[in-house]
Amino acid sequence: MGDHCHMHAMMLDAPGRPLVYRRCPRPEPGPGQVLVEVSACAVCRTDLHVVDGDLTEPKLPIVPGHEIIGRVVESGEGVEAFAAGERVGIPWLGWTCGECRYCRSGQENLCPNARFTGYQIDGGYAEYTVADARYCFPIHGDYSDAEAAPLLCAGLIGYRSLAMAGDAERLGIYGFGAAAHIVAQVARHQGRRLFAFTRPGDEAAQAFAGRLGAEWVGGSDEAPPEELDAAIIFAPVGPLVPAALRTIRPGGTVVCAGIHMGDIPAFPYDILWREKRLVSVANLTRRDGEAFLELAPKVPVKTEIETFPMDQANEALRRLREGELTGAAVLVPG
Repeated sequence: MGDHCHMHAMMLDAPGRPLVYRRCPRPEPGPGQVLVEVSACAVCRTDLHVVDGDLTEPKLPIVPGHEIIGRVVESGEGVEAFAAGERVGIPWLGWTCGECRYCRSGQENLCPNARFTGYQIDGGYAEYTVADARYCFPIHGDYSDAEAAPLLCAGLIGYRSLAMAGDAERLGIYGFGAAAHIVAQVARHQGRRLFAFTRPGDEAAQAFAGRLGAEWVGGSDEAPPEELDAAIIFAPVGPLVPAALRTIRPGGTVVCAGIHMGDIPAFPYDILWREKRLVSVANLTRRDGEAFLELAPKVPVKTEIETFPMDQANEALRRLREGELTGAAVLVPG
């Protein structure tokens, strides 16, 4: 770890460039903030979109990472929620204004002034990070730090996506990575039937989906054996939208779970007609976080992870980009 005044972090100086491992000043918590010593930070596809420049409004330079597990070292003025040494999780949603129409109506995930961890606020690819205490969560259950890290986004966004799918019994999932492997366990816990779609020919992902309870597994170019009630798309691949619309029943729902997706090609109105719904998921609310983090140990959700030293973040991102991971990559400092 760094000395009292300094730390090491992986920093993005410009989109499209590799992250740089750098010694830098250790941050200090301001009013309402906590200083957290990072023990694990999972690698999310959204980090890839920040690093690759698909998301165009980062603070630069920025420390990426928003699936953070750590322990409170110090609290700023006015913080009473967490004691020194307490384990906390820090998610993507890092701050909202509390005053706009969305914040006042329980839709803080849509706040136009929101700031996000690892995007406008330095994140968890570092030995220490500072976060608004109101947007940190206590971590329940006997998860190790590395096992808990993917719950903070893959888990939370998956959980919100599953809620958007309504009471669908026959559920399709497109893209079987970190988020899908968590949501599959919750869906099975709720008694839903699972149909998994992977990259055509991706035998490792198909075996992974089968292990997690999918009763049918196929390529994203295949049709399932029966109509689905809903489908969730985790892969950032626009052509999957019309593909998913073709698999769902009249009155069914397709949920787009990513923050970024390639262009959706034109498709005939006929595959949307008969009251099919196409919806997107944006960010998360703190209510989502509290509900999911309480539910996860009861399922219990088990995360499949591969750990990397913090200074190997570029390799973890490369493997995610190339589709070489099952489960989640997790960075560990030190």
